[in-house]
Amino acid sequence: MPHPHPAPSRRDFLAGLGTSFTGLALAAILHRDRVSLGSEAGWSPPDGKPHFPPMARAVIWLFMNGGVSHLETFDPKPELNRFAGKSIEATPYKNALDPKKLALSRVVVVNDANGQQRNTLFPTQVGFKKYGQSGIEVSDWLPHLGGCVDDLAVVRSIYTTDNNHGAQTQFHSGRHMLDGEFPNLGAWVHYGLGTLNDDLPQFVSIGHREYWNKSDGHYLGPEHDAVPIRVDPTNPLDYARPEGDLSTEEQRLGFSLVDRLDRLRGESYPGDPALSARIKSYELAFRMQRSLPEALDFRGEPESTHRLYGLDDPVSRPFGEQLLATRRLVERGVRFIQVQHGAGGAGVWDAHSGLRNNHAANCRKIDQPIAGLLVDLKRRGLLDETLVVFGTEFGRTPGSQGGDGRDHHIYGFTVWMAGGGLKGGVVHGATDEIGFHAVENRHYVTDIHATILHQLGLDSRRLELPGRKRLDIDHGQPIREILA
Repeated sequence: MPHPHPAPSRRDFLAGLGTSFTGLALAAILHRDRVSLGSEAGWSPPDGKPHFPPMARAVIWLFMNGGVSHLETFDPKPELNRFAGKSIEATPYKNALDPKKLALSRVVVVNDANGQQRNTLFPTQVGFKKYGQSGIEVSDWLPHLGGCVDDLAVVRSIYTTDNNHGAQTQFHSGRHMLDGEFPNLGAWVHYGLGTLNDDLPQFVSIGHREYWNKSDGHYLGPEHDAVPIRVDPTNPLDYARPEGDLSTEEQRLGFSLVDRLDRLRGESYPGDPALSARIKSYELAFRMQRSLPEALDFRGEPESTHRLYGLDDPVSRPFGEQLLATRRLVERGVRFIQVQHGAGGAGVWDAHSGLRNNHAANCRKIDQPIAGLLVDLKRRGLLDETLVVFGTEFGRTPGSQGGDGRDHHIYGFTVWMAGGGLKGGVVHGATDEIGFHAVENRHYVTDIHATILHQLGLDSRRLELPGRKRLDIDHGQPIREILA
């Protein structure tokens, strides 16, 4: 009986190799090499290996949507209490309003009254306490994170330029939304490094994302977008399970047919990025039907681990489940996990009014889960090779808005990082006495990106595509003072 699939010709073999899952990298290389011949001599695409020995293999990117107040979390400013109710012009710090210092703001016109300068100083709404051997001060709203402070590198001198919520995109990509659409950090990592587990996605997104911050790969191609997952082992991602009752073999036959059709399409359009992304997603989805539900099933975790992440508290349980899933994904080889906290158009941290209640409630939701994640990674020996980042789009104004809130603030705010070959128990940079401007060791958001890439062993300049020359500020500089 003749074989149902006769041996392919050399032409068929090469065409199939170029569009099969295992050959997509080759197809991309051939396509890029064709592009590079007429553009930049000497360019070569990534080979999936780091450019130099890495200190970290994975990144957990925790992003707080809406703008966390640095003044009520990681950057205490007693002078706000001393001059509370006074205008900034009436204090010794009136030079904070120097127009030259304020000029970095690139205004996006929107139909609201937010993203404005607020000049009446608002007192700090919570106390601070020194924690650990380092004695770093942390908000009373974050006692569990305070207990982890000796593992944190706290950077108090970050600035950005978008004074509205497009800053979510800017923090992820390094570019203002007025400039267009650009790949974000997770996409660059996905583009530059090979996979650690063929049965799970390399780049995962957990949590709600707004439409302006929905995509990742942009000109790198859709195959570098994060795979969005839900922490639900019965339904972890859209369209990952067949609608009907199909056996594994029946599904395999269906995928085989789709693959054959895609190969035919690929012969005519070998450089189609959407086709490449589609083939990858089909193949990966098939394998994830088993691997992903197992990774998201917590039944084998001891009760002590559930408590560590705050799963016994209905307030912290939702975020705790996301971070326990994150740990399980990291230990199974997922490279970059982007966890976003706070749904809604602006994000739940956007405390234009009622900041005390807003931040107290949100800190309760995240404090124990994040601390639990750090403790769990450390006790499993994973923190040394996993870089955890706590970021947000901007801070909040030293001045009040509406009497009991703070507006968007781009001139100085705080980000912290832990693990992945960084120093712990250190503070780097500073804002001025009222928390207005970053004045010591100022860092644009891409310096955070550069630090992460450096720890992963990547040189962002060697990742550039022909015809897509990036600016120096896009690359940033590693914050070497916090490298161990």
